[in-house]
Amino acid sequence: MISTPRNTTQELAAPIKRPNRLLNLLNSKKVVPYIFVSPFILSLLIFSLYPSIKAIIMSFQSILPGEITFIGLKNYSRVFNPTFYKALSNTTIYVILTVVILTVLPIIFAVLLDSKLAKFKTFFRASLFVPALASTIVSGMVFRLMFGETDTAVANQFLHWIGLDSVDWRYNAWSGMFLMVLLCSWKWMGVNIIYFLAALQNVPKELFEAADMDGATTLKKFRYITLPFLKPVTIFVVTISVIAGFRMFEESFVFWEAGSPGNIGLTVVGYLYQQGIQQNDMGFGAAIGVVLMLIIFIVSFIQLILTGAFKKEDQ
Repeated sequence: MISTPRNTTQELAAPIKRPNRLLNLLNSKKVVPYIFVSPFILSLLIFSLYPSIKAIIMSFQSILPGEITFIGLKNYSRVFNPTFYKALSNTTIYVILTVVILTVLPIIFAVLLDSKLAKFKTFFRASLFVPALASTIVSGMVFRLMFGETDTAVANQFLHWIGLDSVDWRYNAWSGMFLMVLLCSWKWMGVNIIYFLAALQNVPKELFEAADMDGATTLKKFRYITLPFLKPVTIFVVTISVIAGFRMFEESFVFWEAGSPGNIGLTVVGYLYQQGIQQNDMGFGAAIGVVLMLIIFIVSFIQLILTGAFKKEDQ
């Protein structure tokens, strides 16, 4: 009689392990990317898409304590008034100034820091992030002290030193805009420099060597080699600067909490806060927010078209 080996019998008796379909599905190449992006998608739906839809619905309503009624387009008919136009003009000027300053100067500083002439590069690169880490409100309070109306304020003392009179910084249209732009530029200049410094690392050094052999000047190398490679980052910086500029609120609020004289520091978001929160007119505030959202979308879309962001790069 032929006997079956013990080990073989145990193997035959052992249950067959079936592959875990759920684990295989989660580890598949088709599903893993969606798992990684799911936190972003969820946060976008919860904190951006849902509030946006809710704001659009609120813009057609009159919201009173315990009473909500649909009033059609009445809130939108109230939006376009002299105060809104003043806020929009202030915001537009602010956007133009900050976009120019926070794009041109960071490119120049990044090129200088990336050059062989710059020393202590590690120290400067590490210190560039410090202003961005500071709170806008806290930084603004320091700026308010520096640019105070008294003769002993730092800015007025400097003006006296060069032979000029004191300035009421928060009570003039030009100086009020100067304060908001200066605070924003101080806070975000270093971050944009880091963006351009990172982009400069991708510029092939062989191109500069070939340009040197051809006798190209520094200006020509910057125009024909450096700038084309910085184009993607430039489009990104301009886009986020435009969006952040139209959404600006803290820079204005920190200088004029209760409202600026003659609305010299009023922005669109400040007008939204004034009407929606302070005046408790949530429907009207929502309508202002929807109009602002459309303005940001249109301006950003036009800017991306003009900069060629939608064009495919030549192969």
